[in-house]
Amino acid sequence: MALSVQRPILIAGPTASGKSALAISIATRLNGWVINADSMQVYSGWHALTARPDPADEAKVPHRLYGVVDPGHRYSVGNWLRNITSLLEEARGAGVVPVIVGGTGLYFTALTRGLSNIPAIPDAIRDAAEARLAKDGADVFRRDLLDFDPAAATLDIVNPRRMIRAWEVMEATGRSLTDWARETPPPLLKRKDALRLVVDAERDRLNERIEERFDRMIEAGVMDEVAAMATRHLDPSLPSMKAVGAPPLMAHLRGEISLEQAATQAKTDTRRYAKRQRTWLRNQMSEWPRIAMNAPAEDVIATMVQSGAESA
Repeated sequence: MALSVQRPILIAGPTASGKSALAISIATRLNGWVINADSMQVYSGWHALTARPDPADEAKVPHRLYGVVDPGHRYSVGNWLRNITSLLEEARGAGVVPVIVGGTGLYFTALTRGLSNIPAIPDAIRDAAEARLAKDGADVFRRDLLDFDPAAATLDIVNPRRMIRAWEVMEATGRSLTDWARETPPPLLKRKDALRLVVDAERDRLNERIEERFDRMIEAGVMDEVAAMATRHLDPSLPSMKAVGAPPLMAHLRGEISLEQAATQAKTDTRRYAKRQRTWLRNQMSEWPRIAMNAPAEDVIATMVQSGAESA
């Protein structure tokens, strides 16, 4: 079966939901490229820990934006949007279907709703906000944020990264994120320009998959990857060093906790992360068509054909 239109395909879903395997399966059938939309998989050094496609999978179909950023650098949604703009143009010229897949909801909303032109935030302001959050805790930080910027109440401030973002933008510009959003330019991909899907992951089964996947990571030697990253002596506040599972595994490497304790904490952190992803997908991307976890690629393509015909 072939798509009746050659539009970019967007596949969002929580971690461990099988979305990467689905993207590869679809891309191989449709002469496509798999393009990363995960904020941690862009970093080199974290391959196993972030569950990037393995070399065998990458050999099946071209992959883009995986492991392309040094972990010592900061990479923002604005960086990703600029990169994806170039890749979409390249794919169009090559006559291939871009299959954009990941779990970073902000990337997808920036792509399909636009991204406001907020000035670059000085590192000192961001670092101060992160230190404040770490010192005071999420509940106190959230309360202070709402005192500082009442408009932040409309944002996803359960997410610590969004809290820090709201704080740093107000601190640096004197304007709330919601103010900047009102000046957002048109999106790169409008509704009619893309085929969009969300992997609808059932919570209990997803949690089982998270547990199973992390056990496989440990068996596959993920600690070697953690040890190699530790030799870089990178600032713990860097986004790359906050990859889910990294902090407890680093703590084990330093001899502070056992490997069993580190694995338990990493699994807990991953389940919490998946919960935040599912909340974002439900609240921010409610209009995207849903597909079942582990749905066959042929069924997904049929769904896209139908939704594409309806939105064309």
